[in-house]
Amino acid sequence: MELNRRTVIAGAAAAGIAATTLGTGTAEAAPGGRKPVKELFGKLDDGTKVYRWSLQNGGTRLKVLSYGGIIQSLEIPDRHGRYANVSLGYDNLAAYVAGTTFFGATIGRYGNRIAKGQFTLDGKKYQLNVNDGVNSLHGGAKGFNTKVWDVEGFTSGSDVGLHLYYTSVDGEMGYPGTLRTKVTFTLNRDGDWRIDYEATTDRPTVVNLTNHTYWNLAGEGSGTIEDHELTIAASRYTPTDTGLIPTGELAKVSGTPFDFRKSKPVGRDIRAGHPQQVQAKGFDHNWVLDKGVTAKPVHIATLRDPRSGRTLKIATDQPGLQFYSGNFLDGTLVGTSGRTYRQGDGLCLETQHFPDSPNEPSWPSTVLRPGQTYRTTTIHSFGA
Repeated sequence: MELNRRTVIAGAAAAGIAATTLGTGTAEAAPGGRKPVKELFGKLDDGTKVYRWSLQNGGTRLKVLSYGGIIQSLEIPDRHGRYANVSLGYDNLAAYVAGTTFFGATIGRYGNRIAKGQFTLDGKKYQLNVNDGVNSLHGGAKGFNTKVWDVEGFTSGSDVGLHLYYTSVDGEMGYPGTLRTKVTFTLNRDGDWRIDYEATTDRPTVVNLTNHTYWNLAGEGSGTIEDHELTIAASRYTPTDTGLIPTGELAKVSGTPFDFRKSKPVGRDIRAGHPQQVQAKGFDHNWVLDKGVTAKPVHIATLRDPRSGRTLKIATDQPGLQFYSGNFLDGTLVGTSGRTYRQGDGLCLETQHFPDSPNEPSWPSTVLRPGQTYRTTTIHSFGA
């Protein structure tokens, strides 16, 4: 089934500008969200226009860039109804283009790492673009986070959202097959942010799409997330080598700092000295979700900021969750608030298939073949 309403090529941007923005204030849950609003955000060096789309529904405010399918800001109220942007990002396009942190980005073709940028499919070996030491990370140096997506706003009943389209040509970053991708961001009347990913291919390939939002529920630029309380429904995780490639082991979290089956502060065990933490400079691992692959999204993680009362609950149909504790934020990046981001000032909770799965045949498969449609859903629910 054709996912795209028209052929989408890299660098194509949606046309037209409506230069209005969402206001501020306290939370209002309405029967339906406001119509998506579009405004010019900037231009790339080649003159390509990049737009910012604003959505509001159920007390959640979301701003999305056509560049990289990036979540530029996500605002939710605290227990007193006071709004804050709880996602890390920049206030200008140039910083996103130059950045290496993937703030808020839509990630593809393959989220996380592939060892040496190599995999074999149907007896043929493929060499991907290598951009993380000797490994390929998040689809390579010119992954989906660097592309200008075609975006269409929509309203449907009480929902409001965006359809984002990108066609990745055969051989892009070394991946086989032309991959037609559609990502849908939806805000419902409860303020939940839902992501639906779809893709089709004309040749066998591998696909693992995700979103790379960094969360700080106290507000971006407010300081450390080490006091945030986190729960992950996973009894095992995938240890890594020095290049952060999984060793193939599915290790038990019991008795280790990786045990988040009961809620605990992120910072409680972050300096425990476990060899895996020392190697990664904190947490940067894939948790093997107890539920496995499911037909529908299942709740798998809860994040809570005790200061503001804000909570984030994540449900997914995916088998893994990459928890990254912002280990490489070094104080040189200035965020949307004008404040710098230091180590541990944000964390990522990326729903996914396991890293390097194309080289681990016993793990859930990431292979997509002609005639199949890749579909996966992740839902973020907010409270205070």
